[in-house]
Parts: sequence; C-alpha cells; structure tokens
Amino acid sequence: MLPEDPISPEAAISRFLASLKTPARILVAISGGSDSSGLLLLLRDALKANPDIPISLCAATVDHALRSESANEAGRVAALCASSGIVHRTMVWQGEKPKTGIMAAAREARYGLLAEAAQALDASLIVTGHTLDDQHETLQMRGMRAEQISTGIADGVLFDRRFWILRPLLFSTRADIRRYLTARDVAWIDDPSNEDVKYERVRMRRQLAAEGSAGTDVRAAWRERLALSSDGAAWLDRHFRLHGGLLGQVMPEGLRQDRGVLDYALGRLTAVFGGQPFVPGRMQMERLLAFATAGKPGRTTVGRVVFDLRHDGLYLARESRGILPLVLRPGELGVWDGRFAARNRSGATIEIVARAGATNDVTRRKGSSAPEDQDLPDPGHGRGDDRDWSRDLPRAIWKRAAASAPVISAREGSLLPETARSVDLAPHFAPFDRFLTRFDFTFADRLSAVFSRAPYAEPPLRSIDGKTI
Repeated sequence: MLPEDPISPEAAISRFLASLKTPARILVAISGGSDSSGLLLLLRDALKANPDIPISLCAATVDHALRSESANEAGRVAALCASSGIVHRTMVWQGEKPKTGIMAAAREARYGLLAEAAQALDASLIVTGHTLDDQHETLQMRGMRAEQISTGIADGVLFDRRFWILRPLLFSTRADIRRYLTARDVAWIDDPSNEDVKYERVRMRRQLAAEGSAGTDVRAAWRERLALSSDGAAWLDRHFRLHGGLLGQVMPEGLRQDRGVLDYALGRLTAVFGGQPFVPGRMQMERLLAFATAGKPGRTTVGRVVFDLRHDGLYLARESRGILPLVLRPGELGVWDGRFAARNRSGATIEIVARAGATNDVTRRKGSSAPEDQDLPDPGHGRGDDRDWSRDLPRAIWKRAAASAPVISAREGSLLPETARSVDLAPHFAPFDRFLTRFDFTFADRLSAVFSRAPYAEPPLRSIDGKTI
C-alpha cells in the first residue's frame, strides 16, 4: 500500500467538491464499470445533500465499438443517468481501428470524444474514476521500466489546452467504491478486457493481488516534481533565451545550476524543440548532461535536436533531417513535425515542409511559392529588442535553426498571397499541449510565455488536499 491511508469515497468526494472553483459544471466520464458508476453516484448524492453548492453534473460514455456488447452497455449507462436526472451523451469511436497500439489509440480517442462532449454540454471540467488500485498498478508498471520514482497517475491533467481532467477518487479503493454501490443496490458492468492477460495492466493487477504493493510515497514524488517545475520555470527566466521561435540558447551560468533542475528543464526543452511527446530516456539524458556541463565546445544530437556548445552557451535547434511534410485540405487542422500547430482557413489544399527540404521538386509545382518568397521568423523574437541578430548569434547556428522552419506551398498551382495569409501557424509543445499534468504546469506555462503563446488554462481548483492555492 501507499504510505497514506486510503480515503473513503465519500470523504474524497466531499474534499473534491470543496476544492473546486465555483460555479462549475462537471462532466463525469462513465463507462458503467464500478469505479465510474460510483463516481457519478457519489457526486450526485453529495450535491443532493448540499443543494446550495453551485455545481451541476452531466455525463458522457465513450463507446469504443471494439466489442459487440458495447452499444448495449452504453444504453444501460444512459438509463442510469436518466434515472438520476443527469444529462448524458454517448460518444462513439468511429472509423477503422488500428491493428497495433490499440490501447494507446483508444485512450487518445476517448479523451478527444470526452472533450467534444464537454464542449457540447457546456461543462467546465471532466472527472474520471481512477482509483488507488489504478495508481498501484501504474506505479508498479513504471517502476519496472525506470529506476527513478514515478509520480504515477496525476490527479489533474489539462487536455488539449482546453479541459482539465480531474481524478477525485485517486486515493480511494475499488473495494470501498463497490461497497458503496452494493449498499445502494446498484449493479455495474464488468468489462471482459479487464481479465484479458494480453494486457500488461491486467497482468500487473493479478500480480498485485497475489503479492501486494510495494510502499511508494507518491505524494512525496508529487511534491518533488512540483518543486522541479517551479525551479525549472525560474531557470527559464534567468538562463534561457529564444531566438526567432526556432533557436534556443542556454546561457553559460544556466549550465552550472543544480543538476536535477538542469535535467528537468533540458529534458523538456529537448522534447519541445524535437517535437517529441516524451523527454529522452535516462541514458540519453545522462549523455546530454555530461556534454552540456563538460565545458568543451562541440556538437551532439539527442532526441532530434542538435546541441551546439560554445563559449556563449548551449544552443539547441531541431535537426533538419527526418522532417515529414504535412498536407492540409481546406478547413483542416494538423500538427507539423510535432512543433507547429497549423490551421488551413483557405479554400486550397496546402503542404507544409521544412525550409531545408523545400527544393524545386517539392515546392515549385507549377509556380508555387519558393522558400525565398517566405520570410523567416525574426531572430530577435523573444529578446525584447530589434538589434541585428548577426551581431549576437553565430551565423552557422542560426542557419541550422532556420533550415527547420516551416514553409507553406500550394499542392496544385501557385500559392496565392491570400492563401498563405489564411494558414495559421503557432508553436506546439509536444510534451504538453495534448496532455499536461498538474506537476508540469508551472514550467509549461512559463515556456508558453517565452514563445509568446497564450497561457494554459488554470486548474479549476481553489485548494488541493485542503490547502489553498
């Protein structure tokens, strides 16, 4: 077990409701299983007992359409919600399902559909029924892959920069939730996939049932991660510069800071500049830290990022290899190279490629725009001045960064000026913009300011664990 004693479901929900900023409208993600059904009814009963709290409920079920019974199960959930007077929507995962990586794809689809439902039902946040049992399983699985202590499942995650997903029952047990439902004569659905040993989580669940859980102080790990996020944000302010939205520079003093903070910040900067959703692995980070702190000028590549160490600091930019084109039809959205969010508001199909790869045979189709026709970002961006960049930056380093810049062309015919103006490009942070845990919020929000992006949505909380924030 975790060092903390489990919290009764009723106490957890009471604490959760007291922690929320109000007014609020909560979308409950409910599959019909015991955890999510318990979450819905616990919230319903708590709000009935406190009718003056300005909080309302709605609910959504995601039918992944992976089993023949799923539609009927969604109907049973809809009936439960109707009997409780709670507005409910069933969201179906449409289209062909992948042959491999089905769990990851289903998770991505599930949260996307929940966000759609939240928007349609005017919800201000989403809650899921993750429990202490889920936390144990996650900690055990991650512990088998890494030596570092894991933070496990986060109690709050910002999805797609729009909706906070909170987990009120993360320190309550499944057994206690089922006792709550049984006492009210409420049945739940048992998904047969929860017994399929081809899934790692199911195997881990059985192992934990047989052997018990190793004690891990997850709240201590949370506090450590939050401190790193805060210290990393301060490190950005003092020691990091952004040039032209494409080139990062860590000042020399920044490389002499606490190794834990440097590890945290450089790892996340690598993921951002490389367009990757995860920081590099432990061995890669050890190699990068050794290079960055050795003080010997040179270059190395980690996580699709070229690091160039010079007397005036460590420069980092996306390497120009392996950058794939992105084709967007009229009205489509997409993410190019994991680094730029793109929206095509024009009436033409466009293609985005890297400047280094924008050769005649790629971009000059029937007179479409050549790279030199499109301006590069201002290298002074992020410095707060308009000095000649060539006086401040090594030319070869800036040219390398500029080679990874996005270039827009028309798929057919010439790229008209109005078409180019109708394509929106904005920096995209691959490790944060889809799923941002509460633990990394402070660092990510500061980085968003460095890139002149809008701030991330604040957590809809006024307190955490009874402490005002």
